[in-house]
Amino acid sequence: MRVLITGGAGFLGSHLCDRFLSEGHSVIAMDNLITGKTANIEQLAGRDDFLFIKHDVTNYIYVEGPLDAVLHFASPASPIDYLEYPIPTLKVGALGTHKVLGLAKEKGARFLLASTSEVYGDPLIHPQTEDYWGNVNPIGPRGVYDEAKRFAEAMAMAYHRYHNLDTRIVRIFNTYGPRMRLEDGRVVPNFIAQALRGDPLTVYGDGSQTRSFCFVSDLVEGIYRLLLSDEIEPVNIGNPSEMTILDFAKKIIELTGSSSELSFVTPPDMRTRDDPKVRQPDIGKARRILKWEPKVLLDDGLRQTIDYFRSRV
Repeated sequence: MRVLITGGAGFLGSHLCDRFLSEGHSVIAMDNLITGKTANIEQLAGRDDFLFIKHDVTNYIYVEGPLDAVLHFASPASPIDYLEYPIPTLKVGALGTHKVLGLAKEKGARFLLASTSEVYGDPLIHPQTEDYWGNVNPIGPRGVYDEAKRFAEAMAMAYHRYHNLDTRIVRIFNTYGPRMRLEDGRVVPNFIAQALRGDPLTVYGDGSQTRSFCFVSDLVEGIYRLLLSDEIEPVNIGNPSEMTILDFAKKIIELTGSSSELSFVTPPDMRTRDDPKVRQPDIGKARRILKWEPKVLLDDGLRQTIDYFRSRV
C-alpha cells in the first residue's frame, strides 16, 4: 500500500510510519510540527519508500499519485497542548478532518480516524464500551479536544454514509512509550522526568483517579489490524488493566530507583477541570473482531520508556 499518515512526526504517528514501512508499504508523513518533531522520523530520512511533507492539514492538501489508505493522526493530544492551542485543536478536528476525508474520497483510499477515549468525557459508566455516548462538557477547557474528536467521528461517518467512503475509527486510550515529549504534560512523562531528576512526583488530589496504560507497540498493532479489518464503527484500543494514579506514581519511583517522594497538590482548575475520574476501556469488540489484546506488561513497557527518557533528562 501507499499510505498517508497525518501527524506523522508525532509520538503515535511516527511509530505508525515505522510499522507500515516494516510491513513493506510506502509512507507519506504529513505534519505541521506544532507538537510533532522531525527527530521522531529522522531514522527514516533518505529512504525511497518514505516522504515527509511539512503541511497544515487544515489547508488544502495535495498529494501526487495514488493513495491506498489515509490515517488521520494530526492533532494536539495532551491537555497542556490543547490549552495552549485551543483553536488549532478545534480546526484540525473539523477543517483538517474535512480536508483529509476529501483527499481520501478523491483517491479512493480507505480512511482511518484517530479518535480518543476523551469522547467519553468524565464517564458515568465503567468500563467504557463503544456504545456509550459519553459525558462531555462542551464549554469546558477540555471541550476543544473532546468535541473536535466527536465532530471528527461524526464527519467520518457522514462521509461513509453519504459518499460510501471506506472508513475506520479507533478510540485510543492512554498510551505511552518512547518518543513522548518531556514537556508533554501527561502523567507518564511528568512522573518519569520528576523521578529521574529526584524531584517530588506531583499527584493531583489524593491520586485515586484511575487510568489504563497501553504500550505504544500494542496500540500500533491494534490500529494496523483495524485498518485491514471490515469494521466501520468505532473500536476501543487500549489496555484494560486499570490502576490509580497514586499506585502508578509508586510504580515509577520503584522502576527508576528514584529517591523522589510524593507531593499531593490541589489541581489547577484549567488543567484538570472535567478531568475523567476513571478511565478503562472495554476491549471486548477488539478481542472479538480484531483478535487483538495488549501483550506488553506494564513494567516492561515502562522500563523501555524510562530508558528513552533517561538520556533526555
